[in-house]
Amino acid sequence: MVRLSCILLCVLLTAGILIAQSTEKFDIVSYRSPTGWQKEVQSNAIQFGAENAEGGICIITVFKSVPGGENPKENFNAAWEALVKENVSVAGAPQMKPAVSNNGWTAENGMSVYENDGKKGVVSLISITGGGTLVNVLILTNTDYFQETIAEFLSSIDLPVVKTSVQKPVDNPASQPAKKTPTPRASGFRFNESNFDDGWTSTEQEDWVEVVKGNLKVLLHYPKEGTIFPADPEPLTNAAWNILVAPRYSDLKNYRTAYVTTYERPYLGMGYLKDNASGTSKFVVLFRQGNSGWIEFISPDKNGFIEQFKFDPETIRWDSNSELMVPLRQMANYNKFAIAESDFNGTWTSDFTGVQQLYHVYTGNYAGMNINQSNEEFVFGAGNSYSWKLLVVNGMVGNMRYANVNSAGKFTVLNNWQIQFSKIESGAKTYHAYWSCIKGARLLHLLNANSPGSGIYSVYAKK
Repeated sequence: MVRLSCILLCVLLTAGILIAQSTEKFDIVSYRSPTGWQKEVQSNAIQFGAENAEGGICIITVFKSVPGGENPKENFNAAWEALVKENVSVAGAPQMKPAVSNNGWTAENGMSVYENDGKKGVVSLISITGGGTLVNVLILTNTDYFQETIAEFLSSIDLPVVKTSVQKPVDNPASQPAKKTPTPRASGFRFNESNFDDGWTSTEQEDWVEVVKGNLKVLLHYPKEGTIFPADPEPLTNAAWNILVAPRYSDLKNYRTAYVTTYERPYLGMGYLKDNASGTSKFVVLFRQGNSGWIEFISPDKNGFIEQFKFDPETIRWDSNSELMVPLRQMANYNKFAIAESDFNGTWTSDFTGVQQLYHVYTGNYAGMNINQSNEEFVFGAGNSYSWKLLVVNGMVGNMRYANVNSAGKFTVLNNWQIQFSKIESGAKTYHAYWSCIKGARLLHLLNANSPGSGIYSVYAKK
């Protein structure tokens, strides 16, 4: 059976730097033919094929260049429909690799399991877009026997450098130095920047919270569709990288993924890139563990990352010490902004549901279901007024009990991180408080200052 992870699909779009001594050319594509493979040249494509003693086959087809749109992913999608789905039956959407860009070309790379005439294998499509031109490379194989030859062939591909028009640079007077921290997004809340005692500074941005210290930048990405789903580490990390990281960079080199086998497995993706906005080289690590969300670490080079976080991410393996990930995960705590009286308006709610399925310890017989559910609500009005209510339902199914409590009064913001309510249940209560950011909104975090318990904050969203 073919294993997707065993098929190497890394396209190197070099210009004029080839290892092969005998280079051939078809259309605009220069390449080195696989030794011993059959070759067939057609008007619109060139095809290479091979078969081993066990019946394993591999067919590589390089299609003649055609006009293409400016969006590499849209070009890939159109080619997948025309070249793949119309010829073989594939199992779902393609598994995408991170896009690779160089010399004006961008390669989108995807693969899927296919079936044709009752035989299964892997189909891989590489669509290369640049300067309004599209080149497609299609690979069909039912074995990983040829993976080394496939890799050698792909690395030999050479395309001409895309010529781009030269634009006059915009005047940038030396009297206007670049700001060390970005301008925060205007969100309607009093505080959208936090300066922490350890030197990190957080600012609220449109798609992330940006945390800066010296020449290091960390992006706490807001949740985004398509970045978290049940999958093995590599396809999950690749999907998140393509959505969250790749659009802002080019010239990706030495990309790899990693994970550590532990409870709440951490996922990492990393590589060397060029920042499209500044044109400077960066070393980027994308990370997620548990409920941290995807966190992007950006440094001028790998040494900057190592100096701050005390390990080399390129050495991480499945059996590495999981404690190395702690400083990375803790960066999620910098999504934290102070409160002000003007921030509190409207209705804010927090919901909780817990279900327990019970079984007898000796017989194993089912003993029923226990449910705990609560809904807490604050309604903030004019003049620092508020109303509060709590509804709690719990007990065994068939014998549920509920309680409902209401209070009202005035609130006072004691400082940037504490709020006091004149009456919650039987008396006044003070809470530790802060805001965190998500896409287009804020979340309110409250913790009873007199009874902090586990230290876990209750989280409220605006209704």
